[in-house]
Parts: sequence; C-alpha cells; structure tokens
Amino acid sequence: MSMGHFTNSADPRSGLEVIRDWNGVSKVVLRSPKGHSARVSLHGGQVVSWKNDRGEELLFTSSKAIFKPPYAMRGGIQMCFPQFGNSGTLERHGFARNRIWILDDELQPTNHNDNGSKTSVNLLLKPSEDDLKCWPHCFEFRLRVSLSKDGDLSLVSRIRNVNGKPFSFSFAYHTYLSVSDISEVRIEGLETLDYLDNLSHKERFTEQGDAITFESEVDRVYVSSPNVIAVLDHEKKHSFVVRKEGLPDVVVWNPWEKKSKTMVDFGDEEYKQMLCVDAAAVERAITLKPGEEWTGKLELSAVSSTNCSDHLDHPVSI
Repeated sequence: MSMGHFTNSADPRSGLEVIRDWNGVSKVVLRSPKGHSARVSLHGGQVVSWKNDRGEELLFTSSKAIFKPPYAMRGGIQMCFPQFGNSGTLERHGFARNRIWILDDELQPTNHNDNGSKTSVNLLLKPSEDDLKCWPHCFEFRLRVSLSKDGDLSLVSRIRNVNGKPFSFSFAYHTYLSVSDISEVRIEGLETLDYLDNLSHKERFTEQGDAITFESEVDRVYVSSPNVIAVLDHEKKHSFVVRKEGLPDVVVWNPWEKKSKTMVDFGDEEYKQMLCVDAAAVERAITLKPGEEWTGKLELSAVSSTNCSDHLDHPVSI
C-alpha cells in the first residue's frame, strides 16, 4: 500500500516514496533520475534492495529469508550495533537490526543536499526500555542512506552518547553482495593484511595471496584495512568498489556448503551467489564519552571491471 511522497517535500521529483510491506512495516524507496533505486526498511534500518539502472539487484537476499519482525532479514545491509557477532552479552549482531526505526523528522527531506545530486533519507533509533535493561546506555543512532544520481549507495551512521557515563560498542555494515559465482570472485585491497580467523578461535594470520579468492568457508576480520577495496566479479564483468571511513576493519564471510545447510533462512546452494564484505569496527571497541559522537561511513559503487582501477584511486566522497 503506497503512502505517497513525503508531504513536506517541496519537490515532487525528489525520488522519495514511503510504502508498506505485507507486515505493515514501512520502507522508503529512493530513486535516481537515471533509474537506479534502493529500498530501506524501517525494520532494522536495513537496506533491503539496491538496483542499477537496468533493474538488476546488486544485493543478495536469501530465497528463504524471514521477513517478519523481530528477525533481521537474511540479506541486504544490516546495522550491527552495539555488538558484532557473538563477541559480547547481547543477541548476535546486537539489537539495532531487529528494532523498528523512525524517520528522523528534524532532517527530512534531504533530497536537495549536494546540489540535488543525491536522494537521501534519514532514520533514527533510540533505545527502548527493554534495550536499556540488557544494555544500559542511552544513545541516538542516526542513519542517512543516500542514492547518487549515478547509482552509488552511501550510508552514514552517527552514534551519540546521551548517557551520563562512557560506553563502548562494536559496529558493522553487514553487507550481502550479489555475485554470479563465488568461485569467480576475488577481493583486491586486503593483500598482506593481518586477519582474525573466526574459524580458528580468532587466531591472527597474515594474508598471503595477491587477491582473496574462495574455495571453502571464510569468516575473517581483516584489521587496519585501507579505506578502499574492490570486489571483482569475473563472470558479471563488473566490480563493487567499497569505500569506508571511521571503520578500520573489513569482515569477509561466505558460509560455503556445510554451514549453509545448518541455516534455516538460507538455501543450501545460495552460498554460490553471495559474499559478505562488511565495513566494520570489530577488533577494537569504540568508546564514547558523554556527549561524544562517532561517525562511520560506507559507499558502494558498481562499476565496469575495466574502470575499476580508476575508482580505487578516489577518496570517499560521502
């Protein structure tokens, strides 16, 4: 059911629309003038779709994904906060991805930012009473999701401590990329880095390959990583360029065959069509004093593989 355009948008061509899914959860649809699109669910602040100008889906979503709160949908881009994985006392990947966010009315609409070159939506999450019982820290989590006129997808997270005492957290943009065949994919930009191997009790190793390729289960945290890396899909002849700021780590995950069969919301063979590459702050927790704010940025571009090297030289522009 359509809820129409934002009533406070002065520009009917703003490219913003709010719709409801079959669970009654609102999704914001962003569109570029050239035909790119993205969808952001208020359930979890999760980006559930990102399509190029040909209508091809660039993010992976499992055919067995559960689309019902309070579960995070298996796919898209999930907000992992205030915990990543099982590295603390909270539910896996924290609670932010399982909560209902609200539109941040103070900042709507932002379709005119950057001289109208981006369409953006701003979301806000504050802790509920139940959240404060399991994680007793007051915060404001503001998320801006933007789609550029050329189809680049950017996410900017700002987390503020409105608490009376410091708190610490880990964070990740848990990003499921859609790939043609995992055995045809490689990642460039993580060579020679140290990584923590979650399949070996977080033991530290040093990456030896010229590029990362996949022939078995991978679950690694590459630490002190560069702010630009590329995921090259040989069969699709395109690459994802991942740019980040404020996020020192990159998590690389593919469950492969055996693990896939243990996940109820994931098809047995779907590991072949996906790869998680997460901009993250995992190895060292982020600590905020009262009143302090942290910012973490992610920008995703899908480019022709022949143009990939040009993009690797460009800094983050978000």
